[in-house]
Amino acid sequence: MNTQPQFRQILRLRRGGAALALVTAASIMVAAPAVAQTAQQSVPMPKPAPKGRDGVQMSASERAAATTGSTTTPPDPIIPDPHRNVPANIFATFDANQKAQAAKVSAYLSSLQTLVGNFVQVAPDGSKTTGDFYIQKPGKVRFEYDAPTPVEIIADGSTLAVRDRNLATQDIYPLSQTPLRYLLSDRIDLLKDTNVVSVTSNELYISITIEEKQALIGTSRLMLMVGLKDGQLKQWTVTDPQGYDTTVAVYNLDTSKKVDPGLFKIDFTKYPGSPG
Repeated sequence: MNTQPQFRQILRLRRGGAALALVTAASIMVAAPAVAQTAQQSVPMPKPAPKGRDGVQMSASERAAATTGSTTTPPDPIIPDPHRNVPANIFATFDANQKAQAAKVSAYLSSLQTLVGNFVQVAPDGSKTTGDFYIQKPGKVRFEYDAPTPVEIIADGSTLAVRDRNLATQDIYPLSQTPLRYLLSDRIDLLKDTNVVSVTSNELYISITIEEKQALIGTSRLMLMVGLKDGQLKQWTVTDPQGYDTTVAVYNLDTSKKVDPGLFKIDFTKYPGSPG
């Protein structure tokens, strides 16, 4: 029996699943934790560190100084405590300080029209990949992974495509299924427009956790982290219904750079599996 087509399909799903963790709910990822292709970058692996007040692990250097969004040095992503207990309470209430922090993050997200920068992604198995990203609101995003990872993610405003250049395949999903659609919304009020289950802060970061429940899939979460002082996006973590975390830290951010609209065009005819 020829197992080559089956092997290619498994490889495609693994690569696509790892990349898709950047922007999509685990309901459309492969069931097992994805194994990311480790880019050949001199980026140090995250190490265990004391638990922060907001449920993330923070090293001494991270406590000493927050990474700014304008830095050109790849940051060490802050890995959430896998044993953190985020209450799944749709009736969660927040005090005045928490509401003010959520409003600050909402105003920042709403103020963004374009955002260009670099990212470091940490997969559930701890492996790292790096690359560049481009956002143009509303609804458009592109993630390009550095070699040797052959993956690109493109959203054109309504559809999201995960493309594997080596296998010449492309998987298509509705943009509405991605938790990071909140980052791509023209304007957003997190407390009104999403199910926020946690708002915490420490001396460096404001962390907001959004929960989504789907009857057939389960519960997934998105934790956004912004700098307490500079108010810029630092990272996000997607937690799938099985409890596996994929964390993406962003840096070298630029909100003034003009983005080529062609970056967000999806070719629905070039790749097998694409509609049309």
